[in-house]
Amino acid sequence: MSSVIQQPADLRQQVRTGGFTRPTAGCAPGYLQANLMIIPQAQAFDFLMFCQRNPKPCPLIEVLEPGQREPACAKGADIATDIPGYRVYRDGQLAEERDEITGLWQADFVSFLIGCSFSFEAAVAEAGIALRHVVQGRNVAMYRTNLACVPSGPFSGEMVVSMRPIKSRDVAKVVEISGRFALAHGAPVHVGNPAAIGIADLAKPDYGDTVSIMDDEVPVFWACGVTPQWIAQSSRLPLCITHAPGKMFVTDLKG
Repeated sequence: MSSVIQQPADLRQQVRTGGFTRPTAGCAPGYLQANLMIIPQAQAFDFLMFCQRNPKPCPLIEVLEPGQREPACAKGADIATDIPGYRVYRDGQLAEERDEITGLWQADFVSFLIGCSFSFEAAVAEAGIALRHVVQGRNVAMYRTNLACVPSGPFSGEMVVSMRPIKSRDVAKVVEISGRFALAHGAPVHVGNPAAIGIADLAKPDYGDTVSIMDDEVPVFWACGVTPQWIAQSSRLPLCITHAPGKMFVTDLKG
């Protein structure tokens, strides 16, 4: 794995120039990372209400004004260029993946920055608990569940979760650490049996990479900011743009 980029502005500059295209797990430790959801202003109020009704998967960091591309949480940044990967959904279907979205930008676009569980990983590592996807330089494993979100307008569907294998002896500590990070999904939503939340096979994540679970480990699941992507699909939105799973916008805010 290549050396960790420590400063958010350095990472965003590398992303903008095409020098960084991989998942952002482990990068800029101590700074808040964010999921992205961009939708036309006509649907923005309903999505704002969706986030307020579902704070675990959708903890809001910032909502930008219509057409605005520079967030307050990252001065000088450009929301249309400074994320390692974007996905464009049309009528609920993934239409394309892009490195930047300047050519698609509309004056009525409203951008939502939503907290990401990557933000608490540095604190977990500082406690001496290694996270396998970070060590291996892989994307975190993410799964659709049967946990229903509270609907708002056209937005409805089930929660997506991220999973990290944790040694049994460390579960309580990881729950306590992540619970401090309300803007990064907080404490886990489930520990243990994946079937209880509708996951049939941990070896087949819906997003991200598979990671192995050792005999002394249990799967621990956190609400995930990829939830809006699944909601956009299941709600068949005419148009929305999101980050690619695992490829976050890194803010200047300390976690």
